[in-house]
Amino acid sequence: MTSPSGLNFWDHLDELRHVLLRMVGAVCVLTLVAFCFKEPLFRMVLAPNSPHFPLYRLLGGDDSAISLINTRLASQFLIHMKVSCYTGVMMASPYIIYQLFAFISPALYANERRPVITATLWGYLLFLIGVMLSYFIIFPLTFRFLSAYQVSDSVVNTITLTSYVDTMLSLTLMMGIVFEMPLLCWLLSRLGVLSSTFMKSYRRHAIIVILLLAAIITPTTDVFTLLVVTLPMYILYEASILIVQHGEPKRRTNVDNE
Repeated sequence: MTSPSGLNFWDHLDELRHVLLRMVGAVCVLTLVAFCFKEPLFRMVLAPNSPHFPLYRLLGGDDSAISLINTRLASQFLIHMKVSCYTGVMMASPYIIYQLFAFISPALYANERRPVITATLWGYLLFLIGVMLSYFIIFPLTFRFLSAYQVSDSVVNTITLTSYVDTMLSLTLMMGIVFEMPLLCWLLSRLGVLSSTFMKSYRRHAIIVILLLAAIITPTTDVFTLLVVTLPMYILYEASILIVQHGEPKRRTNVDNE
């Protein structure tokens, strides 16, 4: 069976294979580049542990950095590889998005391409905002609180590099995903699954869910840190209502025309 572009199923499959190879190649090259720049890379990764980090200065400063240790022979090399890989994926993500769009764009109608491009760009921008919020505010607060927390004075905290990096990466990834909320709500509204009326009527329930998610993302008892995570998520929810509400008249018009 041949598509309107003149390509059959196997041609599309072969093109997809080339797209995937180009994306993997870009990630591998940029991962290697990140690996070679170990000093600046880990200067950025370890910056939230520095007393000169911007957030600590804003909050009045901190006089010391917390000692990080390594307990396994290969851990530092493996952490270096992991961080380089994450960095490579982040740097290659614009190219990956471009390749995916170039692959699916021939199947889109002319009036569908602009909404897809807009949604993709907004999704990427929102993800980056979530990553930056985690790096500059949420992770430093979480790290400082958990590293200083003790159940008893006789128990001394010794933080491993692996624990530090894993916590940073997981928090950053979760916040990036959470910030996709407006885009997800927009897609659901386009499919007719979600409406602004429904979101408004269940606003109180949404606040409870947001608080629960914030508590999971930041496993601390610090109210300030909890609010730092909760407030942006609530703002995103309200923004999602406005986005869904804005698109409803257009959707009704399209349905009436059909």
